[in-house]
Amino acid sequence: MTNHIQVGDLSVATPLFRFVEDEAMPGSGVDSGAFWEGVAAVLRDLVPRNRELLAKRDELQAKIDDYHRAAPGKPEPMAYKNFLTEIGYLVEEPDDFTISTIGVDTEITSQAGPQLVVPLLNARFATNAANSRWGSLYDALYGTDAIADEGELARSAEYNTARGAEVIAFGRKLLDDSAPLKSGSHANATSYTIDGDGLVVALADGSTNRLDDPAQLVGYAGRKDAPTSILLVHNELHMEVQIDPSHPIGGTDAAGVKDIVLESTLTSIMDLEDSVAAVDADDKTLGYRNWLRLNQGTLSEEVVKDGKTFTRTMNGDRTFKTLAGDSITLHGRALMFIRQVGHLMTTDAVLDREGNEIPEGILDALICTLGSLHDLRGDTSLKNSRTGSVYIVKPKMHGPEEVAFTVELFRRVEEVLGIAPLTNEARHHGRGAADDLKSQGMHRRREGPCRVHQHGFPRSHGRRDTHVPLRRPVREKGRPQGAAFHSSVRGL
Repeated sequence: MTNHIQVGDLSVATPLFRFVEDEAMPGSGVDSGAFWEGVAAVLRDLVPRNRELLAKRDELQAKIDDYHRAAPGKPEPMAYKNFLTEIGYLVEEPDDFTISTIGVDTEITSQAGPQLVVPLLNARFATNAANSRWGSLYDALYGTDAIADEGELARSAEYNTARGAEVIAFGRKLLDDSAPLKSGSHANATSYTIDGDGLVVALADGSTNRLDDPAQLVGYAGRKDAPTSILLVHNELHMEVQIDPSHPIGGTDAAGVKDIVLESTLTSIMDLEDSVAAVDADDKTLGYRNWLRLNQGTLSEEVVKDGKTFTRTMNGDRTFKTLAGDSITLHGRALMFIRQVGHLMTTDAVLDREGNEIPEGILDALICTLGSLHDLRGDTSLKNSRTGSVYIVKPKMHGPEEVAFTVELFRRVEEVLGIAPLTNEARHHGRGAADDLKSQGMHRRREGPCRVHQHGFPRSHGRRDTHVPLRRPVREKGRPQGAAFHSSVRGL
């Protein structure tokens, strides 16, 4: 049984209370007494509304189930739409309006790239996700079947030079495709140097060449006449050509290139929802602690790999020189989002004055944003947001009223923590995400940005089903694929 500490009207689980007081609060700029008073006020005001929204889900689902019981089979589309509108499942779309986004990082506004989702309770996974922004092209090619893993190219215990040559050729073609020369090929490069006009590429035939678009050279490291890396850009994603003739790979390369490092995973979702099983206050506190340490830039994990033990820490930023003699620093980690729990679940990590568990999603918003303050207020050498935003993935919101409730929750959290309005930015996962956001919820949130990701098949027990007439019993594990019900769902 979880032990609790009385804090005003609230009973707070001991591990959570100690985490907040001893780890999250110091350096946050937030007064402990004011924080807990604010938490109590948020719960008094918003928990009843949370319950009303869940009751409305149940009411709508009951009406939908009754409809299908009374009229089994496929409904007539217009009649069904009228029914869903009549009961309030479908709502009128408001007029178009303009969203004036502010304080949004470039990973959202202008860059396009992969996103990684990991369970936040696993510190190793979370650290890896944060560090996944930059990756070795050579390692990725050599270690996967992107290069045929057969015949003379097959991997073995020892380094396969033929496979390595294939990897290098692939890398040179990527450079030709992404940062082409005016003439000739990177495959024939014998050296890379920098002069006042940009990148100079010496070729095997004794000629020199330059980039077809000189603006693709962003910066370099080392001396101009012997750079250790060349930083290029293509479609707002960066490529670092690393040069080291003394390296085992660089020593076999005519230009001394040892690797090409690509900017890859731009954003990562640290997940407190689908991919974790946070069943008690200890689990929740572990997730909150990992999020805090990510924002402090201190999350680390001891790793055992190939019989060796080492500590994995968060990567630093990457700094280069520009042609003008200035320096440019690129973000060394994926921009982190925090996926919190939706409106349905409750937690015993905090009990209200009547001894009831509180909505887990409200607690997530409060404690995660408290952890984010260390990033927002500069208590870290490894920034997450450079624009002062917290990016929250809020899942499984059903209808504009639930989106509007989240907007109000974020506003109250910002008040409790004394941070600027619209610091918390929402990304909505759930049924009809685009429609919900355009209606009441996003209309009220139009001053702030919101990314939309729409699931075709919501996965929550709190969802409202219209596409499946009545829910069926679950079949034994491993046996649903051949069931008629499974086939019907796959065809939706």
